[in-house]
Amino acid sequence: MPDLLLELRSEEIPARMQRKAAGDLRKMLTDGLVEAGLTYEAAREYWTPRRLALDIRGLTARSKDIREEIKGPSTTAPEQAVQGFLRKAGLSSIAEAHVHSDPKKGDFYVAHISKPGRAAEEIIAELVPGIIKSFPWPKSMRWGPASAKPGSLRWVRPLQSIVCTFGPETEEPVVVDFEIDGIRAGNVTYGHRFHAPGPITVRRFDDYVAKLEAARVVLDADRRKEIILHDARNLAFANGLDLVEDEGLLEEVSGLVEWPVVLMGEFEQDFLTIPGEVIRLTIRANQKCFVTRPQGAGEALSNRFVLVANIEANDGGKEIAYGNGKVVRARLSDALYFWKTDQSDLPDLDQLAGSAAKFDLNLKKPLDQRMARLDHLNVTFHAKLGTQGQRVKRMGRLAQELAPIVGADSALVARAAVLAKADLQTEVVGEFPELQGAMGRKYALLQGEHPSVAAAAEEHYKPQGPSDRVPTDPASIAVALADKLDTLTGFWAIDEKPTGSKDPFALRRAALGVVRILIENRIRLALTSVFAKAFANFKDGTDQSSDLLAFFHDRLKVYLRESGARHDLIDAVLSAGSRPISPLVGEMSAKPTEGGAVPPASHSVAPGQSPNDDLLQIVRRVEALGSLLETDGGKNLLAGTKRAANILAAEEKKKTAVAETVEPALFREDAEKKLYAAVNQAEKEAGQAIQNEDFSAAMLALSVLREPVDSFFEGVLVNDEDQAVRANRLALLARIRTATDQVADFSKIVG
Repeated sequence: MPDLLLELRSEEIPARMQRKAAGDLRKMLTDGLVEAGLTYEAAREYWTPRRLALDIRGLTARSKDIREEIKGPSTTAPEQAVQGFLRKAGLSSIAEAHVHSDPKKGDFYVAHISKPGRAAEEIIAELVPGIIKSFPWPKSMRWGPASAKPGSLRWVRPLQSIVCTFGPETEEPVVVDFEIDGIRAGNVTYGHRFHAPGPITVRRFDDYVAKLEAARVVLDADRRKEIILHDARNLAFANGLDLVEDEGLLEEVSGLVEWPVVLMGEFEQDFLTIPGEVIRLTIRANQKCFVTRPQGAGEALSNRFVLVANIEANDGGKEIAYGNGKVVRARLSDALYFWKTDQSDLPDLDQLAGSAAKFDLNLKKPLDQRMARLDHLNVTFHAKLGTQGQRVKRMGRLAQELAPIVGADSALVARAAVLAKADLQTEVVGEFPELQGAMGRKYALLQGEHPSVAAAAEEHYKPQGPSDRVPTDPASIAVALADKLDTLTGFWAIDEKPTGSKDPFALRRAALGVVRILIENRIRLALTSVFAKAFANFKDGTDQSSDLLAFFHDRLKVYLRESGARHDLIDAVLSAGSRPISPLVGEMSAKPTEGGAVPPASHSVAPGQSPNDDLLQIVRRVEALGSLLETDGGKNLLAGTKRAANILAAEEKKKTAVAETVEPALFREDAEKKLYAAVNQAEKEAGQAIQNEDFSAAMLALSVLREPVDSFFEGVLVNDEDQAVRANRLALLARIRTATDQVADFSKIVG
């Protein structure tokens, strides 16, 4: 079977685009080949800064001949229908069609279409230019005199050459001949820009890889990553250091070099007074270099860094390392200035007294000054939601409401909320926005804040993704919830909700963060009452608690499904959640906080509160329901209750009379009496268990219905001829539905 080699060589492709572009090229070409009637055994993409390459193995040499029949209209059909058939079949006149007969339908037209197969080279030559011209680069450019013409070639960087060879291993491959804007496909490529700039003739993939390697080009990006990581670790170890590994940086650097050469640079020890995060980001962002640590020194960094060059220099890389060191020193000088400036008094300190009084700030402290300035400058959070200062005020009020629920000290929460956004006015965060929160924590500790206040400055942003940890300190939890809930209610109040795939304000992430904080910290919270307080902070907005709660249910479904829960069980619990529950909602599980204290229980939900706004209770119900349905008794109970619900629904649809209450005097069968007694007992015990927040016990109470339900359907005819008896038996079925609806809507469960 023949193999296909394709290489598109250009000027340097941005590293962030390479992996996706190679995958897009593979998909576009293989999809096109299959659509054209070819098959292949395997396909793999490769990329370097200057080329995208494909290796497609076992490609069929020719597409199959196609013979098909297209059925047309009756021979007596109107002319309009006949013309439509001709267009569909590609016939020029009805004379080219055949007439078939059917004993029932009569005579009708049929087109016999025959398409001969095509050579793979012909298909490839037709496909590749179209793929190149329509390639989905995030950004592309034109170049050269021809670029002025409409429809001229666009590519991410100027395209320089194309290699396209095709053939079996046992024969000399052919060059698939095509041209695009003056670039003709061939079998010649070029190696490393400096080490081997001359032309290289290639035949198929194996010798292509070998010749590129000899020309100082490592084609496989994953292998380049392995080389960089291996050499960097060894170089650091040889110097008594440990490499601080960074997968994102490793991916980026592997896309900047075709022939990786790992070197070590250094900077002055004095710069180590800067926080390690700032040093690391400075070196990473500006020079794409890795930092190191002394072996056994914990988190402290060393003054050595690892860089990756794209050339083997004659001096062993000394000048390259020295040049990188000069740039790193200049950047770290800036960072040191920012770090020191942030700990000094602001030049406009005399203008901040009003804001300081508003937030009860101490202007002798640097971080307090930054918060006062954030308010004084009226920095906008959102045009319709006010300034950052107004937002901090709202967060503070909401965090105070949440403090007793999560077992946090009210004074610490108030202080944490007012300082949470202060580092947005620091020089370091201005230079490195990704350090917001982390710098707030450092500056808070430097000015002597309580550790919980400092932790909240960083942790109130968490979790920022599914792999990020949730805050566990009670003060951090209160401020994190207040921050996210203020954001969500604010954007709901101004009707700026996520739509489809668009979520510019990351509201889905904020809601999922709330879900994770509540569930993973085992916090009971009545969301609708919190929503009401949060919506009240927006004078011009409207309370949309119901819609926002539905949004939270969607995020909870995502969270639970990713945790392995069945979607139908989640829907069943949510559907049944409109029934009133116990007022005992609001406690946090009694586990020690980071400070060693055990948070007190809290009861924040009024009697009659719906359990659907208590996410932890929903999770517990889903877990208990899942455990029940794993047993034979649970499966049989499900079958019986669904049968009861289906019969009841069918009769209700037919408007059959259903008694308002069950009348025991109308019972004729022992099975009715036993089911009635069992339902009464199960409903009472399940209801009490729910009042006690013991959902496993509630499920167990319902499970005893299994046998009497089965016996009822075996020995009792629901649709009795006596209308009163029938209405009474349907009412008994309704009692089964009511009893089980206390924990879940069994009709939503698959099975």
